[in-house]
Amino acid sequence: SSGRPSIPPEKLLRALLLQMLYTVRSERLLMEQLDYNFLFRWFVGLNIDDPVWDVTVFTKNRERLLVGEVAQGFFTAVVEQAGAQGLLSNEHFTVDGTLIEAWAGHKSFKRKGNDQHTPPDDPGNPSVNFHGERRSNATHQSTTDPEARLARKGPGKEARLCYAGHVQMDNRHGLVVNTRLTQASGIAEPTAALAMAAEIAGQGRVTLGADKGYDQKELVRALREYRVTPHVAQKVNSAIDRRSTRHPGYLLSQRRRKRVEEIFGWLKTVAGLRKTRHRGIARVGWTFTFAAAAYNLVRMRNLLPVAT
Repeated sequence: SSGRPSIPPEKLLRALLLQMLYTVRSERLLMEQLDYNFLFRWFVGLNIDDPVWDVTVFTKNRERLLVGEVAQGFFTAVVEQAGAQGLLSNEHFTVDGTLIEAWAGHKSFKRKGNDQHTPPDDPGNPSVNFHGERRSNATHQSTTDPEARLARKGPGKEARLCYAGHVQMDNRHGLVVNTRLTQASGIAEPTAALAMAAEIAGQGRVTLGADKGYDQKELVRALREYRVTPHVAQKVNSAIDRRSTRHPGYLLSQRRRKRVEEIFGWLKTVAGLRKTRHRGIARVGWTFTFAAAAYNLVRMRNLLPVAT
């Protein structure tokens, strides 16, 4: 037996793009859509009488893409196309981060090196009492996804196992020009912002907008060393002074930076990244970058004139 034939990478990529654009929750549902939706078949490259791929074959073939640089290559090609269409300013940017819930539950967050456990009353969903137990990333780790970290959105919010997704947005039309996915931590946002700022350093005088969470003396000083003007929202005892605020562009950056929330909203609601279905930084990061490319395609469609 020769087994089931593999799926061509370009068809696999198109199918994954459809899954994000149309919020298809699972590969099984995606195969059902391909079975009866002629537009889906046409986009992917299947003839009307071609058999639909087996779900297991699709999932295994998808794994080949996840271990490659396909998502970054696709994202770069989309950004280059946006630049060629004159949709990017390459001068004024915004950076922000969001938490993406990991595919791991609280019950998997156990003390490191602790192999002792009592026989569970239900092996599939054991009863666990966390009352009075102090749990932190320093002492505990998820057995389901060891790279996920316990984090919360703010004071009083529930802590969840998460990853931190970061985007750099071009202020002209709100397109994503860079992405990062890191472990969630207190320094994840400024660290990612500095890494992305390093990539735009040397392009001339550029500005980088951000919210109050980025108003940190070390970050602001490092940005200025890169010749990147920090247009960061000010908090009490701010590191931002009149070198930035006296220019009209500062207020403009403060208005434009809020558009980054539209990106995160789309990624979480449409692309299904409110809670990732993958485990590990590499795979979650692949999906995050691929979803950002999909967002750019939707945004570019709305920006560019319709060909007649």
